[in-house]
Order: sequence, then C-alpha cells, then structure tokens
Amino acid sequence: MNIKGRIHEISDTKQVTDKFKKRDFIVEYSDNPSFPQYIKFELHQDNTGLLDMYKVGDEVDITFDLRGKPWTNKEGVKTYFNSLVVWKLQMSEGSSETAKHAAGDDMSSDDEDLPF
Repeated sequence: MNIKGRIHEISDTKQVTDKFKKRDFIVEYSDNPSFPQYIKFELHQDNTGLLDMYKVGDEVDITFDLRGKPWTNKEGVKTYFNSLVVWKLQMSEGSSETAKHAAGDDMSSDDEDLPF
C-alpha cells in the first residue's frame, strides 16, 4: 500500500527486545484538507534508520504493509491489533527537499566498473 503525507511527529527508536527494535512516526494525511487524519506508522529493525534523513514537515511517499493479529487476554477475551509497517520511505515528488534527500540514493559514475 502507498500514501503521501506530511511528517507530523518522529519518535526515537525503541529497543523492544534484545533482537527487535522499532520506531514510530505520525503522518498528517489530508485526503480532505478540512479533516486531516493523523496516522501512526512503524519502522522495524534496520528500517528504523530510514527516518534519519527526514524532519517534521517533510512531504513523503510511504510504502507499507497493513498487518493485523489477534491477542487473547487472561479472561479469554480476544482483541485484534493492526499496524502499518513501512518498508519504503522517500520524499514526495515536487517537494522542495526532494533533491537534497534523494542525492544519497543516486549511484555515482564510479560504479561503472562493477562486475555486475
């Protein structure tokens, strides 16, 4: 899935367990500008670093997976949880910062002699 929005808030990376870390961020999504929605996304493991080059206010394209799972409490009541797990994050086209943030993704001409 994919949406475009403006970064509203960025959280610090949290080490949840010895082997799992995550980072949350909030995006203002304005399908209808009169009623913006604030959507929480998650980055997991090595992808937590994807946010390092962005700041609050940046317009971004977000590609994510919608995940859900059941959980049963001690009383036997089942609840369902949803999460939006990001696997690709980039500046939106037309954003004034696009060139600045995309520069690190470009391959230089020095790579021409690679064996593949």
